[in-house]
Amino acid sequence: MKHELSILIPIYNDDCREMVKALSCQAEAIDGLKYEIIVADDGSDESYIITNSQISTLPNVRFIRREQNVGRAAIRNFLCRESKYEWALFLDGDMTIVSNCFIKSYLDADIKEVAYGGYCVGPGEASCLRFIYEKTCEPMHRAEERRKRPFQNFHTSNFMIRRDIMLSHPLDERFRHYGYEDVLWGKQLHKAGITIIHLDNPTGFYDFEDNAHFVSKTEEGLRTLYTFRKELRGYSRLLTFIEGLHSGATCWAIKLWHWAFGSLERRNLCGKHPNLSIFKLYKLGYYLTYYKNH
Repeated sequence: MKHELSILIPIYNDDCREMVKALSCQAEAIDGLKYEIIVADDGSDESYIITNSQISTLPNVRFIRREQNVGRAAIRNFLCRESKYEWALFLDGDMTIVSNCFIKSYLDADIKEVAYGGYCVGPGEASCLRFIYEKTCEPMHRAEERRKRPFQNFHTSNFMIRRDIMLSHPLDERFRHYGYEDVLWGKQLHKAGITIIHLDNPTGFYDFEDNAHFVSKTEEGLRTLYTFRKELRGYSRLLTFIEGLHSGATCWAIKLWHWAFGSLERRNLCGKHPNLSIFKLYKLGYYLTYYKNH
């Protein structure tokens, strides 16, 4: 079993108190474990700063407030530099700890370099686009499925890594906006010959944003995908699908459809009865239209 662990949590407008309390409880119960929990706030609203600062009273917990939002890649690199132990466990601040032996499962696993634990989807409403999207994709998050494409199916929401590996292979800080920084990092780790193993040690995804917010995040992610499209080739299902559209007429027809009906599709997705088929078509049309205009 590993005996040193830095638990690193980047947050942005998330209440992480219950998560940190659960992690602290588990870490304190493991005999001989040297650990620290570092939470770095990436420019959240003042109300979240006040709320989350309460975790500083817990043993071995440090709360760091950063005034400026630097993005998902840079804040994780910062946390790694702030840590001191051989192994680092990164968790998104909006996840839920669903297992009483979550930390111990990581410590006991035969991890040489990097491991991803995955996530499970909690209960939600049928009117919530993010919930129905995640619930539909949930079978793909199982460890046996992730192992089929270990580098493409890696995410930064719940992973353990040797600190020296992350220091020598940091996340690409050009990614300032939402999306795909973890996908490109998986590709870079693959090129460097670093092994990612996939475990069945999930965190819970129970916090679903409203439909309008999720659609806006999706659009932001599609713009990020466009910006890094050359580097992400082969690591994005959407890019692979578009490259398979050999007919220029097909692409033109999709863009024409989006021009004519995109606003209606978006209205559906932001409403009370969002449709996943419309969501897929909207993403495709949005990307192709954005590509054409840039």
